Amino acid sequence: MLDVLPFDLCYLCTERARLESEFQERVTGMRSLLRLLQLTRQEERHLADGVAMAIARLKEHIVAHGCERQ
Repeated sequence: MLDVLPFDLCYLCTERARLESEFQERVTGMRSLLRLLQLTRQEERHLADGVAMAIARLKEHIVAHGCERQ
């Protein structure tokens, strides 16, 4: 049996770690593309939507599983 307190569970949540990583990858990718390329407004919006969806998935996970970091 794991000897873990409830507030420590967020640090063991692999799904949360995956979602945080996905969010960071999207933000980094968006910044890189904006810096390197001349994107159309539609392309910029598509990238921003991807970042927003990553944030939404992370927030939904936090609410559903209660693994918010203190």
